[in-house]
Amino acid sequence: MSLVVVGTMAYDSVKTPFGERDLALGGSATYFSVCAGYFTKVMLVAVIGEDFANEDLEMLKNRGIDTTGVTRSDGKSFRWKGEYGFDLNEARTLDTQLNVLAGFDPVLPETYRDAKYLFLANIDPTLQRKVLDQMNDVKLVALDTMNFWIDGAIDELKKTLERVDILIINEGEARMLGETPNMVQAAKQITSMGPKTLIVKRGEYGALLFHDGEIFSAPAYPLEQVFDPTGAGDTFAGGFMGHIARMNEDKINDTILRQAIIVGSVMASYTVEKFSVDRIKELDRAEIAARFRQFKRLTNFDDLSGEL
Repeated sequence: MSLVVVGTMAYDSVKTPFGERDLALGGSATYFSVCAGYFTKVMLVAVIGEDFANEDLEMLKNRGIDTTGVTRSDGKSFRWKGEYGFDLNEARTLDTQLNVLAGFDPVLPETYRDAKYLFLANIDPTLQRKVLDQMNDVKLVALDTMNFWIDGAIDELKKTLERVDILIINEGEARMLGETPNMVQAAKQITSMGPKTLIVKRGEYGALLFHDGEIFSAPAYPLEQVFDPTGAGDTFAGGFMGHIARMNEDKINDTILRQAIIVGSVMASYTVEKFSVDRIKELDRAEIAARFRQFKRLTNFDDLSGEL
């Protein structure tokens, strides 16, 4: 089943303790699309500049991603520069250049509007709501946001959250939005705003799922080598939503959500093994399935044979 994603396509300059890369392909919608494309048909909406390489756009097209909704505008593409210390959970932003993103006004092609699944990556919540208004009969909507919008556009964000099924944010953002340091209490506050499902990304510590009164905790996959965590959250979302769209159930349930969390975690674990999308664009289904099984073994244990 088709999945629409609206977000950014960018060039990132990244430095980590293990290397650096200048002007690497990035952006939330780019990472998301590459990962979700392993599981379902992806329709991409974003804006790029005159400098965006045709070969990068062709790479997405060759993977079956529909780029009809990608608009090329005069000027440079969105650019981000950052660095990580040995604590890879948090990047230090050195420079952000919005460029053509400053005038981004997403308009969905007619062929996109009947899609049943929609992911709104981290952009202005007013624009996210504008995209929602263009969908005809969407079945499930998931959204990402960040502290910038929570702090500076909370009223607009809350209007958008009222129309969202799933919210995917990190720990700090969850505490900020829920106005409490306690994650369980924050989840109750957030799910009362509209989204019935909350996914909390915890970086190298995994992810938490809050849904229908249940809590599910998934670990992060222990890796021997981590080069670049940029885009890991976006690829997590891509795997998560790709699985849900592939299953295409009339009603989302706890089993599918838990599977989707692990699929997202699998894709994120591959992302960090190389810079940019270099690792995730070379995967095959056998690798993805193998790591899914390894994830399952991480937390699989037998029940007690007797009473405690």
